[in-house]
Amino acid sequence: MTELTTDKLQQIVIDAMDDLKAEKINHINLEGISGFTDRMIFASGNSNRHVKSIAQSVVEASKKANVPPLGVEGEDIGDWVLVDLGDIVVHVMLPETREFYDIERLWTDQAGHDIDSE
Repeated sequence: MTELTTDKLQQIVIDAMDDLKAEKINHINLEGISGFTDRMIFASGNSNRHVKSIAQSVVEASKKANVPPLGVEGEDIGDWVLVDLGDIVVHVMLPETREFYDIERLWTDQAGHDIDSE
């Protein structure tokens, strides 16, 4: 059995998000910048239920790929759900939450490069 690469896991996550019509999927490469993860993936859902469903799809897809999440936060409210997959941290948010916290800009400033969109 071959080891799952970060690139392959990223594609699995993005595909799971696409399957549920997540909006504005972006990812940032943080290799060598962050001590806790190599990538961050961001997406928006159009309601709390949609955000929760997208995050649950990511959890199911990662488990199927034998990468169970280290943690999932925010499922109870659903305006921002974080899924920690170790090498990849996934943020699924309502558009207004995403705009308010603007963590993508914070991390792109740290990374010194632009966001990659799907």
